[in-house]
Amino acid sequence: ELDKVADALIELEKQIPADLAWVLRVDGHTDVRPITGTFKSNWDLSAARAISVVQYLVGKGISPQRLVAAGFGEFQPIDLGKTEDAYKRNRRIEFKLTER
Repeated sequence: ELDKVADALIELEKQIPADLAWVLRVDGHTDVRPITGTFKSNWDLSAARAISVVQYLVGKGISPQRLVAAGFGEFQPIDLGKTEDAYKRNRRIEFKLTER
């Protein structure tokens, strides 16, 4: 799926005027459960998720000047449930095309 995003961004970059200051914000999110292991917090994990997607897109030819990585931790859930399905929905990456 990220390859499709990269292809679409490459095409979009050709169509948007060069003087228009736009970026793709890559937002990382987690569920509410406490984190264990490598990351100190869900905020760290969400930022790492976003950064890994940004790095992947750069590797596919997207200009780093057009990308922003943001971590939101567990603080913007889309599902307030306490089930495994709810947790899975909240562990996500979102994209927002916005101005710089």
